[in-house]
Amino acid sequence: MSKNKIDLTLDNVYKARYALKDVAIQTDLLYAPKLKPGTELYLKTENLQVTGSFKVRGAYYKMSQLSSEEKSRGVIACSAGNHAQGVALAAQKNGIKSVICLPDSAPISKVEATRSYGAEICLVEGVYDDAYQKALQLRDEYGYTFIHPFNDPDVIAGQGTIALELSEQLPDLDSVIVPIGGGGLISGIAYTLKTLNPNVKVYGVQASGAPSMLNSIHDAHIERLDSVLTIADGIAVKEPGSLTYELCSKYVDEIVTVTDDEISAAILALMEQHKLVTEGAGAVAVAAAMFGKLDLKGKKTVCLLSGGNIDVTILSRVITRGLLMSGRNCQLNIELVDKPGQLMNVSRIIAEEGGNVTAVHHEHSNEGSDVNGCYLRVTLETRNFEHLEKIKKALTDFGFKLI
Repeated sequence: MSKNKIDLTLDNVYKARYALKDVAIQTDLLYAPKLKPGTELYLKTENLQVTGSFKVRGAYYKMSQLSSEEKSRGVIACSAGNHAQGVALAAQKNGIKSVICLPDSAPISKVEATRSYGAEICLVEGVYDDAYQKALQLRDEYGYTFIHPFNDPDVIAGQGTIALELSEQLPDLDSVIVPIGGGGLISGIAYTLKTLNPNVKVYGVQASGAPSMLNSIHDAHIERLDSVLTIADGIAVKEPGSLTYELCSKYVDEIVTVTDDEISAAILALMEQHKLVTEGAGAVAVAAAMFGKLDLKGKKTVCLLSGGNIDVTILSRVITRGLLMSGRNCQLNIELVDKPGQLMNVSRIIAEEGGNVTAVHHEHSNEGSDVNGCYLRVTLETRNFEHLEKIKKALTDFGFKLI
C-alpha cells in the first residue's frame, strides 16, 4: 500500500464527497420503528445506491486519486461481488480498463452485473481470499493497478462519506450499526463520526460463520480464519486488513455476531415492512437490532443496509428460513390413533385457531410402536410463535400427542 494510515483525515472524506457528487446518490434515511418495538431505529438505504451497494463510493474515490500513469496500466480488483461492480463502474466512467477476480461462489447476478459495466471477469475457485491471491498474481504479471476493497485510506475515505450524510440527516444520532467484512465500511464511518462527535456509539456486526474482525480485536492481533460459511457472502472475509484493524480497534465500540437464521428473518422483515430488498450482508445490522444483540434503549440508532444485490434463487431459500425463524411456517408431528375422524378433528382445531394447512403427510406406525398408531405430519402457516403455541395447546388439550 503506497499510503500509510496517517493519510486518513476528515479533509479526505470531504474531498471524497466532492469527487462523488455526480456518481453516488445521497441515499435516504427511513424511520423504522416496527422492526424492534421500543427502539428508535432508522435505515440508511445504501442497498438503493448506484450498483446496489455502498462500494461504489470507495472504489470511485480511489480511482479519482490515481495518477495518469496508474490509470494507463488499467486496474485490477478482487471481490465477492459488490466492490467488483463499484470498480467496474468507476473504471467505465474514467475510461480505464478493469479486470475483476471473483470467487466462483459469487452470486450469478453479481457476476453478470459486473460484466455489464464493461469489466473483464476472472472467476477463481474458492472464496474471496482466493480471488485476492489471484488478483495479486495478475497485478504482478501484467502491471495492473490494484484497487483494494477495504485496506486503503482512499477507499475508506470514500465509505466515510456515508457518515457525513448521516450527521446531516440525523444530527442528534446516538448510535449506528454497521456490517463488517474486511472492515473498510465501518472504518470510514467510525473514523468520520467519532471525529465529528466522539459521543456517537459505533457498533459492528459480523456473521457468526465469519467473525474475523471480532476474533482479531478480542485477541488484540490480526487473525485469519481457516474457513468462512454464511449466506452473507458480502462479509465472508477470512482476515481483516491491517489498516481497518487499527481503525476498528480505535474507533469501534462493540462488535457482535448474528446467525444465518437471524439474517434471513431480517431480510424478510425488511421486505415485508419496508419493501426493501437487501442481501445477507445488507441485513446484518437489522438482525442485530431485531434479536437484541445490542442495548439500543433510548438511543436514536441507524442500521446501515449496505447492499441489495441478492440472487433471486438465494432469496427464495432465505424467505423459507425467515418464515421458520419468525414462527410463520412450521411443521407439527402428531401421533394419532388409527380410527375414523382423527384427521377431521386435527384440521377442525387448526382451522378454528386460524392456522392454514399447506401440506399433510399421513402414515401408519412403524415397528415397535402401537399397532393402532399412526402419524400425521402437518405443515402450517401461522401468524407468529404465539399463534403457533396456541394451536399446539388446542391440539394437546383435545388429547392429541405432539412429537
